[in-house]
Amino acid sequence: MISLNNYVKKRNGVPLGHSNSLGNMFKRSLGANSFDLFWVHWNPIWNYYLNKYIYKPLKRVCHSYVALVLTFGFSGFAHDLAGLLIYTELSFLFTIWFIIMGVLAAVFKRNKIYYKTQKKEVNYGFNAILIVSSFLLAKCILNGIYFFNT
Repeated sequence: MISLNNYVKKRNGVPLGHSNSLGNMFKRSLGANSFDLFWVHWNPIWNYYLNKYIYKPLKRVCHSYVALVLTFGFSGFAHDLAGLLIYTELSFLFTIWFIIMGVLAAVFKRNKIYYKTQKKEVNYGFNAILIVSSFLLAKCILNGIYFFNT
């Protein structure tokens, strides 16, 4: 498997720790011409370990698209656990949100959906809309769960 340093350089175009690393991550991820490609460039260090320890082992026992959604779910749950340190209550908001984004990424990848634009700014908008709308859907789902449990 590729080393972390080489993985980050491949994703960001600059080595790990480079002063342009964060800026390149934002430009490459938000400027990606497909939602699944957004995630190729987003947070390459976290992505490297998710790929190595979660996605690839899951892919050996289930379909790659299922493994992708489950990996997103795991990542969301890890974010929820981090939130537990701050809020002292487990909400599962990130788990639900990331599963929704995982489904979107799998659908985009499976159907080879690409934005038919050459303008990065338009891609920024498409990707941001998908992220925000999936977050709002996760909030609605979570509010519905709380509503039915009261």
